[in-house]
Amino acid sequence: MNQGLSQVAAVVGVGHTDWRGDHARVRAGGKPRDSVGYGALAFKDALADAGLKVADIDGLIVGPTTPYERVGEVLGIDARWGGQADAMMGVIQACMAIKSGLAEVVALVYGNDQRSGAVNYGGDNAAGGANYLAYRYHAPWGLTSQGALYALMLRRYMDQTGLTSAELAEVAVAQRLGASLNPNALMQERITVADYLASPFVCEPLHLFDYCLINDGGVALIITEASRARQIRKDPVVIHGVGRYDLNKGATSLTPRLTNFYLPAQQKVAEQVFNMAGVGPADMSSLQVYDSFSPHIPLVLEGYGYCRPGEAGRFMTESGISLEKGLPINTSGGHLSESYMQGWNHQVEAVRQLRGNCGARQVPNCNFVHYSSDVAGKAISIIYGH
Repeated sequence: MNQGLSQVAAVVGVGHTDWRGDHARVRAGGKPRDSVGYGALAFKDALADAGLKVADIDGLIVGPTTPYERVGEVLGIDARWGGQADAMMGVIQACMAIKSGLAEVVALVYGNDQRSGAVNYGGDNAAGGANYLAYRYHAPWGLTSQGALYALMLRRYMDQTGLTSAELAEVAVAQRLGASLNPNALMQERITVADYLASPFVCEPLHLFDYCLINDGGVALIITEASRARQIRKDPVVIHGVGRYDLNKGATSLTPRLTNFYLPAQQKVAEQVFNMAGVGPADMSSLQVYDSFSPHIPLVLEGYGYCRPGEAGRFMTESGISLEKGLPINTSGGHLSESYMQGWNHQVEAVRQLRGNCGARQVPNCNFVHYSSDVAGKAISIIYGH
């Protein structure tokens, strides 16, 4: 067992904005806040949740959509260490900083105003086009959106494994069930497999319910050294394992996703994260998955050993992936039905499930929660526990 960063740090505070209220205000034609404003509200909520003061924070990590220096100024955080990262790497970097003594209490702050800012996720000026060169490489074929590229990947995966649309529907149905029990979720009306199959294609074989939401909002986490965390609160959520493995060959054209579905990277990360945590897939009470599109879920099930490669469809229908049956996945509704916070809301749900305060959607006897993300050739995992 490689201890690595296991049990070095713990989450003592989580917070987020009023996603439903944010969404309603934007739909009404307003732009209530910028990304810094959303992040500031979430940080205030997380700070209160932890019972800490701004002066206690000496490390700051902000999301890619949020300017680092400006956030520090607005929040009054005079951080001695920090930077910018996505949710997954933010958690890992906070653990590394605490382990190395660079910081003791790290705030992770994320704000997103892309809905009110009318950011494009497709077309010749798609968001991220300058960073993720796939938009350029695939543009001659009209593939200028993530949805088109995921549709291409899913078609190949379905042809290779036999996955059916009815089996994939289990993802959207299960996550909408969780959202229906979540007062913070945007989409709370339950759906059935029949509803999914009757919904329109956006980019075949992806249906409407396979796509994530696009909405404004903010999320914040506060992470500190594990022994200090236990002094701050009686129920800190400990980070038991982390892992990352990159497939860089062809990553800018998303070749790892389109050809092997990230499987080699996920298998490498599974070795890292489960070995570091000293647990395995069978020990997980819940699985939280970055779900910009629903096909992420079957790929993660296979890549991390919850089922064998090619058998995710049968696993989802027979074993189950909902709060009612089997392994509960994205219990808050995830990006498909709760809120699109680019992986940040999944961290909040993991913490709340382990605290046991999720109400009607609470997973019984929740001991470990596994989080997974796959983006542009990178596979990343975190295991949270008591």
